[in-house]
Amino acid sequence: MARRGNREGTICRRKDGRWCGAVTLGYDPKAGKPIRKFFYGRTRQEVAEKLTRILRDHHLGLLPATKERMEFGSWLWTFLDLYKKPEIRPSTYELYAGILRLHLPEKLAHTPLEKLRSEDLQALYTSLGEKGYSRTVQILHNLIHSALDQAVKLGYVPRNVSEATTRPKGKKKEVQILTPQELKRFLEVAKKHRLFPAFYVLATTGLRRGELLGLKWQDIDWEHGTLTVQRNLVWVGGEPALQEPKTKGSYRTIPLPESTLEVLKEWRKKWLEERVKLGPDWPETDLVFPSEAHTAIYPRNFLRTFKSLLQEANLPMVSLHALRHSYATMLLMEGENPRVVQEILGHSAVTTTLGIYSKVLPSLKQQAVGKIERILGRNNV
Repeated sequence: MARRGNREGTICRRKDGRWCGAVTLGYDPKAGKPIRKFFYGRTRQEVAEKLTRILRDHHLGLLPATKERMEFGSWLWTFLDLYKKPEIRPSTYELYAGILRLHLPEKLAHTPLEKLRSEDLQALYTSLGEKGYSRTVQILHNLIHSALDQAVKLGYVPRNVSEATTRPKGKKKEVQILTPQELKRFLEVAKKHRLFPAFYVLATTGLRRGELLGLKWQDIDWEHGTLTVQRNLVWVGGEPALQEPKTKGSYRTIPLPESTLEVLKEWRKKWLEERVKLGPDWPETDLVFPSEAHTAIYPRNFLRTFKSLLQEANLPMVSLHALRHSYATMLLMEGENPRVVQEILGHSAVTTTLGIYSKVLPSLKQQAVGKIERILGRNNV
């Protein structure tokens, strides 16, 4: 006889002659084990009929998997810890956990899982969207949708009510940049600061903050004049951690301008002097851009320094990412192939690059038309 598939139940004959049926109805997160229901009969047919009825009622949501009522908030945390945490980065887990703590209303969290309605979720999404948390809504919905999918599989609920919701469309953030003149003024002011080399590297490579702060000296190839991105510096639970880049495209080697190489060589000398002064207290991080104690720089401190330098240079209070955007924009404005820019920035697809810098494209199109005009000329008309 063919073996039954997973979650179809099993039937066997006991030593006393009776027939026994068993089926898994879900998972009890408190006990940490599957929920199994057993039933008996004098004949195999009798047990098979009982099994069919139980499976039918279970799939229709008429048969609760647990005796206790599971609350929505409790299930979200259980799903996050039990199913999601093993497959995501610690920093991503922190993001999900922070959103649940800050944005899941207490009343909704205490709603019994089987009584959760699409309207409840829609009200939450709409409320957060009106407050400008459109990105948070997208992340929260993805987590809720996955959690309810799993709840359906385990038999806690008959259907995923999040499928009937609509998320507010987020407003596309306008890319912030510094003009070449503004960027020069910023770097001129930053020259007197200890972290000037870090800002110069950002401005001439388009690195992300985590990629910059996670750089080690081994990533610099002095002979070929390149920099290789191999890790990110993130903070999890208040502690620094080095983790691999998210995508394959984020692993990349970037050619460095001569000026950047010179800045790094000068910084290397100062870095070694700081290491000697620290003596036995040197933490052996080997990070290119550490704190004065040569430990990992806390991102907010790095951002605070950036904002202070912007203010001193009398420049707009743009985000730190503006240095990356400025770098990419200058390359595109100079006619660089978007695919080359994509590879340097570490985007997964060229469509991402084109989407972010769409406002630059009209001028590029005009340049292209001008090239055709110069090639053919009006004399050929």
